Amino acid sequence: MLLPNKLFSYNESVLSKLPLILQELDRPKTPNELLDSLRNTIKSPLEFLGALDCLYALKEIEFNDEEGRIERCLEK
Repeated sequence: MLLPNKLFSYNESVLSKLPLILQELDRPKTPNELLDSLRNTIKSPLEFLGALDCLYALKEIEFNDEEGRIERCLEK
């Protein structure tokens, strides 16, 4: 997971992807649907997973096991 530092700018870091992912989650989506909708901004699956890990740790998203979809957390 890339974080901003002397070598990597904010735009190159995973942090710049977090708001984009949250904007795409206006409705629950499968991980595949979400990755497809962000194909132009997310460069690799590892970058995508790093961003999802951050959002999950921040309790911004959750994975619904029954439906297999990622959704925004309503309560934190």
